[in-house]
Amino acid sequence: MWTEERLAGISPVGHTRPGVDRQILALAVPALGALVAEPLFVLVDSAVVGHLGTAPLAGLALASTILITVIGLCVFLAYATTAAVARRLGTGDRAGALQLGVDGMWLALGLGLVLAVAVWLFAPAVVDALGASDVVAEQAVIYLHWSAPGLPGMLLVLASTGALRGLLDTRTPLVVASAGAIANALLNIALVYGVGMGIAGSGLGTAITQVAMGLVLGLVVVRGARGEGAQLRPAVGGIIANARAGTPLLVRTLSLRLAILLTVVVATSLGPVPLAGHQVVGAVWGLAAFALDALAIAAQALVGHALGADDVPLVRALLRRTLQWGVGAGAALGLALGGLGWLYVPLFTPSASVQHAATVALVVAGVTMPMAGWTFVLDGVLIGAGDGRFLAWAGMGTLAVYVPCALAVEHLSPSGTAGLAWLWAAFAGVFMLARALTTGLRARGNRWIVTGN
Repeated sequence: MWTEERLAGISPVGHTRPGVDRQILALAVPALGALVAEPLFVLVDSAVVGHLGTAPLAGLALASTILITVIGLCVFLAYATTAAVARRLGTGDRAGALQLGVDGMWLALGLGLVLAVAVWLFAPAVVDALGASDVVAEQAVIYLHWSAPGLPGMLLVLASTGALRGLLDTRTPLVVASAGAIANALLNIALVYGVGMGIAGSGLGTAITQVAMGLVLGLVVVRGARGEGAQLRPAVGGIIANARAGTPLLVRTLSLRLAILLTVVVATSLGPVPLAGHQVVGAVWGLAAFALDALAIAAQALVGHALGADDVPLVRALLRRTLQWGVGAGAALGLALGGLGWLYVPLFTPSASVQHAATVALVVAGVTMPMAGWTFVLDGVLIGAGDGRFLAWAGMGTLAVYVPCALAVEHLSPSGTAGLAWLWAAFAGVFMLARALTTGLRARGNRWIVTGN
């Protein structure tokens, strides 16, 4: 799936703007495709299960929220592996880079097995804690029980994708993610309706697809590792090193998840109209974030590679150019979010009051999008540099700044459209500004620039 010739073709070889742009786009465009393919799993599950009735669809909403949270907290498996593999590849040690990728996959498998057992055992208690009715809770637990066996595959997808990104290959994950989205749709339809399994079939179909995707991506890395003579057996030292490198990124991700959760809690307190509007704005914001995430992924891989190659001028060139791309992409997305909201918001809801609230909040979110682009890219640069410890402290610090602002919105702002606008001013404005300042100040210095292995 990948070759030395392909790697050489997109490895950093020059500091000119056209050369840097080609390197960024060669990684970012396929990465964007893979990122967009993944949400299709949730959309397909929702469409298939939705025709079973309200209770199954509500149960899927609860169950998918739990699974997304679990998997989201494990995204460090991709980020830490990308940075470590890219840096080792930059030193010219392909065997060592692939060894790190294999170690990351073993960590993912072990963690996935533990989480699969935990989700299976504690699904009823977790669902009950969310306060669902008995009929909805039953559907949610069924889905979690049937999808839990897929967790090792889901985490293996993260780790192997991280390894391939570190090897400067974002095309293979794109192909596998696209094929997986199609296979998931076919399996869900066959198991839910053809076999008559109901919501259990949706969970099983997703689990089978994720395991298959993990195996395919894992085999690509294993084949490369075998070709370079890297060890395929679990290396305790390497697994521990991967876990140690990923822990700060876990803390950083936790801070983001807590901020998002707090935003939902505040939106709920503002009333049903602001909450419904928040769902629309959050969905659109999440879609726009994929484009910025793709740039961040390119920054992770290229900066890690350049640091491994001891090429500090290229690191600085990549920093400048990816920031320009991030701000530019953010500005374009901001215009679409804020300027065209009146056009696409009615597709989400027929309610005039919800449409008005969402459209106004999208203007607020759109204004902040260039800053979000800056922030996302800097996040990727520092992850690629292995600066996870700083990102962990910065994440908790920015969360501490955001909490009082969000609570102030809950207690002081009016309900309705104005309340939702103030909430997004706090999240997309204050929270993102705090992240932009902390990461921006860090990037201006040199402490994060550590070259070599």
